[in-house]
Amino acid sequence: MIAHVDGIVTEKLVTSVIVDVNGVGYEVNVASSDYDRAILNEKIKFYTYHHIREQSQELFGFSTLAAKKLFELLITVQGVGPKAGQSILSVGEAEDVRNAIANNDSAYVAQASGVGKRIAERVVVDLSDKVGLPLRYDVSQTGTSNTLHHSDEALEALMALGYSLADASKALEGVSTELSTAERVTEALRAK
Repeated sequence: MIAHVDGIVTEKLVTSVIVDVNGVGYEVNVASSDYDRAILNEKIKFYTYHHIREQSQELFGFSTLAAKKLFELLITVQGVGPKAGQSILSVGEAEDVRNAIANNDSAYVAQASGVGKRIAERVVVDLSDKVGLPLRYDVSQTGTSNTLHHSDEALEALMALGYSLADASKALEGVSTELSTAERVTEALRAK
């Protein structure tokens, strides 16, 4: 299994990029936000999901480990394959998608190309308890706003320590985002 690719972007295709890793070019299917971040002739790292079928093998790439874990959750839903999972992640940043699922916002998920209302509702129902608590609340509904940055290094660190996406986001709930990454991870670990 290919866990990640780290190399130079040599080509950008319609929905994928080719990453040259020491002379070997890997075609990696990416969400639109990661596609936009990939700059030709510059170094990039993607965490990958290696999808093997009878007739083909495909790599799906993600700029963060949290996005990869969310993708892996998405494809567990009946009717959501890797292409649909990638399409759902292309609606916005991975944290926005995770937050929409946590908030039972099937309309947000349904914006994905090729994902209808029925599949979007199934995604929300199946995953809302698995993605963790919402980390962003609507100010008009609760009177408060708690925002997590799209590339939360503390969340990534907890997941690298073996936490699931849901457990890592729950552990960080209530930990100030003003602290350094190391301090946030320490506080989250103490709270357990």
